[in-house]
Amino acid sequence: MPTNTVSGAAPDLSLTADELAAFARDGYVLRRNLFAADEIEMLSDAICNDPAIAKNTYARADSKGAATELALWNHPADDVFGAVARCRRVVDSMEKILGGEVYHWHSKLTMKRPKVGGAWDWHQDYGYWYRNGCLFPDMASVFISVDPSTRENGCLEVLKGSHLLGRLEHGTVGGQVGADMERVEAAMKVLEHIYVEQAPGDALFFHANLLHTSGQNKSDKSRNVLLCCYNAARNSPFKTVGQHPPYTKLDKLPDSAVREAPRRVATDAKFHTPQPLPA
Repeated sequence: MPTNTVSGAAPDLSLTADELAAFARDGYVLRRNLFAADEIEMLSDAICNDPAIAKNTYARADSKGAATELALWNHPADDVFGAVARCRRVVDSMEKILGGEVYHWHSKLTMKRPKVGGAWDWHQDYGYWYRNGCLFPDMASVFISVDPSTRENGCLEVLKGSHLLGRLEHGTVGGQVGADMERVEAAMKVLEHIYVEQAPGDALFFHANLLHTSGQNKSDKSRNVLLCCYNAARNSPFKTVGQHPPYTKLDKLPDSAVREAPRRVATDAKFHTPQPLPA
């Protein structure tokens, strides 16, 4: 794993200069093994066995009627999910990407059940977040694979360099918000379509304007993912729309905090409730 190690200090696991250059060029960068097997096992155990996750999971239908399940929250709690979202290897990387202080926009679990898990249609995350009052696309996410993420079970697919297109128009597609497909199809003729297959613990950092999608889960294995999303502190929404809050200071944790965190969801964790999609 690449590091920016300083002698006598804990290893700096945040993105390197070469990785940041790749992100600026392509709109994404994949870091293999950002999280170790025992850390991923903690996440998997919580997803599969914590009743708080089951209670707060809801479904979003894709354009073909299949559904992906998700659970979403804005503020990182004192549990393993919150420790991942606040650990330095993630937050320091985001601050390098976005050029300054960041805060936690939201985290979510996306869960595709075997054989029936739905797709996510082509979209940009800023296609959603623009509507939440953020003036600039100074936002990014990290897609952390908890299960293997493959073509068969619906891995993330991206259009390389599409973050440079700017924000496309978006509208409602099934139970989701999707990008203008005329533009997407035109972009696909000139930009490389990448299937991002990931092993558990791999982490894909990607820009809020990167066009991405993922297919239905046709396999007999689950495809569970933790996504942690961040906004530049300077980009706090100019108005309140839905359940996303304005800037809230994010207290970083050392990377060791992930292994030390409680496995069960904190009792004060506040999950989103499903909201109608904008017209």
